Amino acid sequence: MTFSAADVAKHLQGEVVGDAQTQLKSFAPADLAQPGDLTFAENDEFFTRAEQSAASAIIVGGAQTSASGKVIIRVAHARVAFAKVLALFFPEPVLPAGIHPSAVVARTARIDMGAYIGPNCVIGERAQIAGGVILHAGNYVGEDCKIGAACVLFPNATLYARTELGQRVRVHAGAVIGSDGFGYVLDAGAHRKVPQIGNVIVGDDVEIGANVAIDRGALGPTVIGKGSKIDNLVQIAHNVRIGEHCIVISQVGIAGSTKLGNYVILAGQAGLAGHLQIGNKVTVAAQSGVMHNIPDGQTVLGTPAQPDKQTKRQLLALQRLPDLLRRVRTLEKKLGIAAESEL
Repeated sequence: MTFSAADVAKHLQGEVVGDAQTQLKSFAPADLAQPGDLTFAENDEFFTRAEQSAASAIIVGGAQTSASGKVIIRVAHARVAFAKVLALFFPEPVLPAGIHPSAVVARTARIDMGAYIGPNCVIGERAQIAGGVILHAGNYVGEDCKIGAACVLFPNATLYARTELGQRVRVHAGAVIGSDGFGYVLDAGAHRKVPQIGNVIVGDDVEIGANVAIDRGALGPTVIGKGSKIDNLVQIAHNVRIGEHCIVISQVGIAGSTKLGNYVILAGQAGLAGHLQIGNKVTVAAQSGVMHNIPDGQTVLGTPAQPDKQTKRQLLALQRLPDLLRRVRTLEKKLGIAAESEL
């Protein structure tokens, strides 16, 4: 699909500097761009590369001007524009509404005529599926599930019974939502399972990555707040509550009943203990182990996680420790003090 520079600028609410009728056929990074391609530059370094490329037009977020005659599309935020323009040049495929003959749909399920149900999907009793929903091949939707408008489930995603998805939720391949929480009690030397009778409620505009596991509540729901984004391979335990617009990055594990505020960022492989309160706009650095509540706005690092400045001072002190020990031994020798041990 081809767009003029004017069309792109209108889509991005930007302005064109140069020939507004320049035809743009695709989007590419500067080092791969060809004539007819659009690229972007979010700083001066990237702009220099874009200027030297074969691209016909450049999206910029500043006041840069082309010296090589390229068309400039000036916007408020180059990276936001980048996200918007990719959807323009590479729209998702449109699938026709209907139910594939190989799908197994319970008699009491309610499916909007505008939904697409792909091959080998299984829809349980009393499930409700709204218009614009796309279920790719092999999805399982358990009994009493509710799927809001324009949700997309990629192949082999599983929704256990009573899972509720808001609108425009995206669930990637292999994700399991609503599986049993990990609840056991020791009884006469054996681990007795505690029935997990809650469910999972997912808000609007949430994205759930591939092979994510979100356990249903033991009592009551596990909740994922609207606008939150969950990366691949994340484990969210029973009765966790994630606030709105949070970012949870790959291989994070959140133990049961922990509550996150809004706009929290959990970096890769962070682990959170159970029954914690994590405030709004908290950032947990990669591979940190969180053992205590964290107030609003803090950035924490390390295991156990502590305020990042404090942890960084400790790490710097550890780096200086070998030199400090050598200096101490030198002083002991000068003073004739016998060291208790040699390191």
